[in-house]
Amino acid sequence: MKLIAAMSGGVDSAVAAARAKEAGHDVIGVHLALSKNPKKYRSGARGCCTIEDAHDARRAADLIGIPFYIWDMSDEFHEGVVENFLSEYAAGRTPNPCLRCNEKIKFAAVLDRARAMGFDGVVTGHYAQMRESDGERLMYRAKDPGKDQSYVLAVLNREQLRGAFFPLGDTKKEDVRREAESRGLSVAKKPDSHDICFVPSGDNAGWLRERLGSDVGSIVDESGNKIGEHKGAYTYTVGQRRGLGLTVPDPTGEPRYVLKIEPVTNTVVVGTKDSLAISRIVGEKPIWCGPVSEAYAQSPARGLVQVRAHGQAHPCSYYRDVDGENERLIITTDQPIFGLATGQGAVVYDGERVVGSATIAETA
Repeated sequence: MKLIAAMSGGVDSAVAAARAKEAGHDVIGVHLALSKNPKKYRSGARGCCTIEDAHDARRAADLIGIPFYIWDMSDEFHEGVVENFLSEYAAGRTPNPCLRCNEKIKFAAVLDRARAMGFDGVVTGHYAQMRESDGERLMYRAKDPGKDQSYVLAVLNREQLRGAFFPLGDTKKEDVRREAESRGLSVAKKPDSHDICFVPSGDNAGWLRERLGSDVGSIVDESGNKIGEHKGAYTYTVGQRRGLGLTVPDPTGEPRYVLKIEPVTNTVVVGTKDSLAISRIVGEKPIWCGPVSEAYAQSPARGLVQVRAHGQAHPCSYYRDVDGENERLIITTDQPIFGLATGQGAVVYDGERVVGSATIAETA
C-alpha cells in the first residue's frame, strides 16, 4: 500500500513510520505545520509542533529512508481546533482539542489530501488496535492501557478508519523507546508532549483570559445567593474545587465544587460534591466506529462509557435517539459519575472495541 506517515517529531510517530516501511509499504513522511509561528508551541515537554519537532521528524525520515515533506495546515488547525476551543469555552462548555484535532486535521484534512494524491491511508503513532471483521476495520483499545488513545480516536468514522493505521497498538511504550534506540533514532529518549499544544505555558485560564477578556461576574450557590466573584466564567470547569477564592463557607462544612457555568449571565454556580453526581448523558452528533445496529434505536444496549481521556470505563446502557435527520446518543450509567462537563466526549465501548462517540450536550 501507499501510506503517508504523519510524523510529529516524537518517538511514537518515528517508530510507526519505520514499521510501516519495514512491512513493505510505500511510505512518505509528512510533518504537519499547525502554527504560523511554530516556535511558540513548545516549552520543555509541553505542546508540540515546533521548528525543533519538524527537524526531528526530518532526521527520523532520513534515517528510515523515506521522502519527507512539511504540509502547512495552520489555517485548518486554527479554524477547526483553536477557534472551536475558544467558542466552546465562551459558551460555557469544556472542549477536548485533541478530539477535534484528530477529527478535523489528522484524519479528515490529511486523509482527504492523501487519498486525493493516490495514497491508501495515513499511519500515526497513536496507541490503538485495528482488526478486520467481515470486511470491516474495527478499532480496539491498545495493549498498553496506560497509553491507550482509543478515546481520542473515537471521533473517526467508518470510512476514516478504513484509511487509518496504528502500528504501535500492540506494543508497550517502553518497548517503543527501546526499538527506537535500536534503530538509531535520535528521538528515542525525547519526552512525550503533554497539555494543549497551543497553550505551551500550561496556563489554560490565563490563555483564555487574554483572548476572551476578564469580565467580573458572580459566584453563587445553588439557591442563587452570591458568595464570591470571578474574573471570567470560562476559566472554570465543572468539578473544579481549587482556586474558587470563596470566603463564605458552605453551611454543611463540605468543600464546594463548580456545578455549572452560565455564560449568558457570566455566573459560576457552586455546591457540594453530591450535586455533581450524574447518571444520564445526552450526546449530540454521534460518530459510529463500526456497523450500527438498528436495535440501538429500539432498546438499550449494554456497554461501557468513558468520559475522560485516561479515565475509567463505566458500565452503562445506551441507545440511539433518532428524530428525522437528528440523532443523539443517550447513555445511562449504572453508578453516578461526578464532575462531568458538557463539551467533552463520551465514548462507548463493547468490551475493548470502540462502538462510537458523541459530544456531551446535557447531563442529569
